[in-house]
Amino acid sequence: MTITTLSSQEFSQDALKALGTTVNGPVFITDCGAATHVLLSFQSYQELLAQRSNIAVLLGALQTADIEFDPPRLDIQLRKADFR
Repeated sequence: MTITTLSSQEFSQDALKALGTTVNGPVFITDCGAATHVLLSFQSYQELLAQRSNIAVLLGALQTADIEFDPPRLDIQLRKADFR
């Protein structure tokens, strides 16, 4: 997979070239040097969607991850409201 970068000006001058380039991989379109858009082939887009996980799958993956997390316990005490 090859990532191609085009300026927004290059993209607007030759959009067909950019479309053809998506066969090799994504095309990053930049504005003032910063990436602002990504152009993908429809097949690449479908593959990307197939990789999506939902929150339940992601949380299930945490069980096997080597993550230590011990949050401090909060000591919350109730007190009477002062309406003065």
